[in-house]
Amino acid sequence: MSKLRSVIKGLALACGLVAGIIAFAPQAAQAQDPSFLSFSVGRYDFNRQKMPTEEGGMQYRSDLKLWIFQPMAGFMVNGHGSAEIYTGISLDIFLGNRFVVRPSFAPGYYHQGGGEDLGYKLEFRSAIEFAYRFDDRSRLGVEVYHMSNASLGKINPGEESINLVYSLPTTKIASWLGN
Repeated sequence: MSKLRSVIKGLALACGLVAGIIAFAPQAAQAQDPSFLSFSVGRYDFNRQKMPTEEGGMQYRSDLKLWIFQPMAGFMVNGHGSAEIYTGISLDIFLGNRFVVRPSFAPGYYHQGGGEDLGYKLEFRSAIEFAYRFDDRSRLGVEVYHMSNASLGKINPGEESINLVYSLPTTKIASWLGN
């Protein structure tokens, strides 16, 4: 029962944080951006340095709106053979026409591989990205995220990663493929 309370407290905190960002952030962009396919490379466990290694990932970011949120799905793999596949929501907060702050939250399935035991198969990924938006709407940014099992497991070491992210509009990919 205490694990359920911890999860509920964590979700309430996350909802409060998002509500605060929405309330005090500049308004959304004048024109909605398209869907994106995002590619990332970076450093896994850069903060505690317990089992640091390289990391790569890919993410689909939908242009659909669920109230103010956008669905997303992705995966990451690291140099130890650990991997996570996740799906969740994100929010684009535009600071003028060029800069985008993008908080996101996603539950996912974690595979330990030869890497760190994070204590549970279900891990929650909380992230924030700071990106520059080009004329063609592609983006280049830096994302920092934290993975945690919200104390569902016997241990909950968590980990943090930092990644360079390039987001390519799917409309551009479709034009390259001749659609």
